[in-house]
Amino acid sequence: MKEASMKDAFTVIALDGGAASGKSSTARALARDLKFLACDTGEHYRALTYLLLQAKVPPKEPQVQAFLNALQRSTSIYAHSARICLNGKTFDYLQLKSPEVNASVSKYAALPCLRAWLLEYQRSYVDLARKEGFRGLVMEGRDIGSVVLPKADYRFFLVADEATCQRRRDAQGVVDVVSVRNAQDQSRKTAPLVAPPGSITVDTSEHTLEDVVQCIMSLL
Repeated sequence: MKEASMKDAFTVIALDGGAASGKSSTARALARDLKFLACDTGEHYRALTYLLLQAKVPPKEPQVQAFLNALQRSTSIYAHSARICLNGKTFDYLQLKSPEVNASVSKYAALPCLRAWLLEYQRSYVDLARKEGFRGLVMEGRDIGSVVLPKADYRFFLVADEATCQRRRDAQGVVDVVSVRNAQDQSRKTAPLVAPPGSITVDTSEHTLEDVVQCIMSLL
């Protein structure tokens, strides 16, 4: 895409990567600098996991599908970030990043019924960002460039070495074993964590957030 069209056209960026690879912070910074809407799809799975655990619903297709059938979803926008609302509620950091959610989110996220329930909702963010007057959308997750938005204008895959990722998680005060999370996400049958064909890989291991954002901006 030429620079002129980047300035004028609505642009969609898909940002994928494993746990603590820097997706969320990079997406928020890009959205702020480019006047895009940012969407963290990991929040969608964590919010659902939190509610499913609260309701004591096991990670089994029939039970989860029945729970989803009775659930209402909507979206709230705060500055440049979109937040999922389930039954009219959003969720705070402690709820989404609790040890219980961290231990279970990959199990629920592997269920085809749950991913199908979210797919069209996540794709609708493109129209939502346009409607709300943003210049584009940056959506981050683990299957954005491969499944959710395979025709995004730009697709990036963020990586970092395991030690760096674990240090980032620990610094956040989050109880999460990065290697286990990534292995679960890479091995699931439905929409596994992969580098989408044709995507651009960005190694964030030895770089600051500003470095990573500048690298991506230089490629747009």
